[in-house]
Amino acid sequence: MSSYPKSNIWSSLDWLTVSIYILMIVAGWFMIYAAGYNFDNGSIFNLSGRAGMQMIWIGVSIMFGFVILLIEDSFYDIFAYWIYIFVIFLLIVTIFAAPDIKGSRSWLVIGPLRLQAAEFAKFATALAVARFMNDYKFELMRGKNFAGVLCLIFLPMILILLQKETGSALIFMAFFIMLYREGMPGSILFICFCAILYCMIALKLNEIFWGVTPLGEYAILVLILLFIYIILYNYPKGRPINKYIIFSSFGLIVACVAVSFFVEFNLCPSALTILVLTVLAILVNYIRFRIPRYLHIIFFAAFSIVYLYSVDYFFNDILEPYQQTRVKVALHMIDDPGGAGYNVNQSKIAIGSGGFFGKGYLNGTQTKLKYVPEQDTDFIFCTVSEEEGFLGASIILLLFTTLIVRLIFLAEKQHTRFNRIYGYSVAAILTFHLVVNIGMVIGIMPVIGIPLPFFSYGGSSICAFTILLFIFLRLDAGKKRY
Repeated sequence: MSSYPKSNIWSSLDWLTVSIYILMIVAGWFMIYAAGYNFDNGSIFNLSGRAGMQMIWIGVSIMFGFVILLIEDSFYDIFAYWIYIFVIFLLIVTIFAAPDIKGSRSWLVIGPLRLQAAEFAKFATALAVARFMNDYKFELMRGKNFAGVLCLIFLPMILILLQKETGSALIFMAFFIMLYREGMPGSILFICFCAILYCMIALKLNEIFWGVTPLGEYAILVLILLFIYIILYNYPKGRPINKYIIFSSFGLIVACVAVSFFVEFNLCPSALTILVLTVLAILVNYIRFRIPRYLHIIFFAAFSIVYLYSVDYFFNDILEPYQQTRVKVALHMIDDPGGAGYNVNQSKIAIGSGGFFGKGYLNGTQTKLKYVPEQDTDFIFCTVSEEEGFLGASIILLLFTTLIVRLIFLAEKQHTRFNRIYGYSVAAILTFHLVVNIGMVIGIMPVIGIPLPFFSYGGSSICAFTILLFIFLRLDAGKKRY
């Protein structure tokens, strides 16, 4: 049973979060109208237009939110796995039954409705993970526990990748933010950072050579050694041995570089050999002294080497050609203003043309003339920036920041692990969406098709985000207050 009577739900509801939600969906509705506005499309209430359809979806979303608040809060804990299983089933059905739309098979078409199951997988996964970790004796870093959490996160992610919906799949990486709060070592986040860094260097410098040495591969091998040096040097136990390993391998690297000025040869095999010898030396010291940090370094080095030599395969054989082009444009490897770079270039023009105060509502020229494709979905923020300017865009970002900070504050006040984990998952998902979408619109991230929560047009999107948020509001309203 709920820990708080139904009659008091409304008094215990966090109305600040609800108010921010209402402001966002209303502002998003007006921006969707502005993005599709022309002199002939009539009222914002016209159901034949995008704004009219979004109004219907807003009404449906509010109805979902109201129903969620009326359900016992214990329901979400008890039925978390069943909700997760049902959404996994939808994802599997989507792979085989969905039509091909713009290169992906992610939309289930049911009569006049189109349902994107990937959007609902976010709150379902958050519930399942929170339920799995909601054990008094649960320790995240026990092998089977951590493996179980990863399975819950990666299963929907893999199914969404099979739908060729890369952007929606990447959102599930947001759960690592929550896991860090729940005791995951910072070293895992460091490995994630390294993976991104390696990928960027490998792709950016892939076709640049220093003599006959591929600069990208060599730079990453040296970087791996540098990270190992830093970890070893800052670990107090066995420092004399650490310094011996560091100075020996560093000396070999310098010697090889010096020789390359006189004899032209590929430095990568020598750097890889030095790296392997360094790891073997650390392995010997681990066997002698049983220092856990040494084992962690060995795993880190092994992961880095395998990852380095798989980047090229993943980029060329897994990603679609249009996705490869988008990544290259984002990394400034190519300039394609008339092709893959068109959206971002036009988005930058729209954002910059807005100035400080903007051109005024419904007066955006870039928006009105439809220079920016998908300007009412993934690129809705450029509509805001052009018509409302830097001031309006800042207010939107302030609303998002306030909402996310408020969710973190509420999550910390929860009296059960289930509530806290779910709350942090909500905050992490919204943060990931915000950062990636804004980064995509201003050109510092690849265009991967991630909507701006509560603003971008789409029934599945606004309904899923509403369910995600209101489940946590119900959990927060139902907790015991002292």
